[in-house]
Amino acid sequence: MSVLVRGWRRDWQQRSKLERIDLYSRMTVSTMPWFFTLAWQVAPFKSDIRHEPLPLLLGLALLIVSLAQCLLSNRNIRLAYRHYLGKAVFPRHRQLPPLALVLVSLGLLAVLAGVDGVSDAGLLLMVINTPMAFATTQTLLVPVRTFLLQSLAFAALGVGVLAAAGVRGGLLGGVVLTALFGSAIVLVSVRPSAWSLGVMWQAEEARDLQARLAVAEERLRFGRDMHDVLGRNLAVIALKSELATELAQRGRPEAVDQMVEVQRIARTSQQEVREVVRGYREADLSTELAGARGVLSAAGIECQVRGATGGELPAPVQAALGWVVREAATNVLRHGDPRHCTIRIGSSADEVVLQVENDGVAAAPDGTADGLGGSGLAGLRERLRALEGSLDAGPAGDGLFRLTATIPLSGTETRTPSRTKPGAGAEGTGAEVTAGAEEARVVPGPAGPTALREERR
Repeated sequence: MSVLVRGWRRDWQQRSKLERIDLYSRMTVSTMPWFFTLAWQVAPFKSDIRHEPLPLLLGLALLIVSLAQCLLSNRNIRLAYRHYLGKAVFPRHRQLPPLALVLVSLGLLAVLAGVDGVSDAGLLLMVINTPMAFATTQTLLVPVRTFLLQSLAFAALGVGVLAAAGVRGGLLGGVVLTALFGSAIVLVSVRPSAWSLGVMWQAEEARDLQARLAVAEERLRFGRDMHDVLGRNLAVIALKSELATELAQRGRPEAVDQMVEVQRIARTSQQEVREVVRGYREADLSTELAGARGVLSAAGIECQVRGATGGELPAPVQAALGWVVREAATNVLRHGDPRHCTIRIGSSADEVVLQVENDGVAAAPDGTADGLGGSGLAGLRERLRALEGSLDAGPAGDGLFRLTATIPLSGTETRTPSRTKPGAGAEGTGAEVTAGAEEARVVPGPAGPTALREERR
């Protein structure tokens, strides 16, 4: 039994908050017919049903039919929810057995009233319970107006059947009111629950879409940077190569100069690509903080940054802390179901401390936080170790996960960072390529429509 309980607990902890709400809502709706059956179908046995063989047998038959309705309702409720949310189509024939049981219940109730085997109060209680299990599923399958019309039709049918069994007077009016009351209970309890779930799932899908769009936008930015760097240089290389070919065909020595220039521009382009990739892979701390806040906000996670943004810190420290922020933001998105994330930066004369804390941590089967032993944190520790720093990560209690990076500041200025500062050298090389691009132009010449000649300024 304990193993089963631990399995349920582990399954519950591995679900996201929205999945927990979904499961809780469906379980609540599934238990409603059982609760009403026990309250309104069993209670009359105490004093409302006459204690004689035939009334007791009819009451027991009614109870069995009601329990069968509850079983069928539980069997259909999950698919009915998916039908309401637009994720599946509910086969209408699955509602025929529950509808047949409703009619059987109404017939048994009429027979019980015809033999005078139940009091007026007990009869009204069982009238309320008769359509409950069927209506729990039906309210998710049809529009509200259709459901109300079906409820009126059932009330009219109940009045007709009971009137044929000999029920008279104000009791028939009570039958109408109680039948409509039972349908109203189902409508106001099941329908809003399904509507709320639908809104939450749509919001979750919208957050996922925003996160994917943020990633796509970053890819477009990187592609645009690569195009800006390589597009112009490749055009100049193609131009000078064609010029060198034409000059070589004419036997002119200037072709060698053009190929030397092509070689120089190719090497410059290679260096610029390295700088672009380096800047993409290792931005400074302020850029990483802004990027983490944007990506987390796009994923529906509230992100707060407290403390200095690191502009006064040495370059090696900023680069290392930038990696910490990037990895921490990735872990926040990948592990658990967070809603809040706080990034704190504090520095003193001796050290700088960066702390990332988020909620919604999913516990692993061994009791630790999910994702604690990933290779990303090991890589961060290696980077910080080069600066004599340290990294601590683990659960902080109350469903929180805390990552703390500490780097001493003494002597950091003299250490050489592992990578150059992003964007270094891009300005100078760009000017050289522009000058190279202006040195040659394609013009029509006497050798034919594709001939080239060099015009130097």
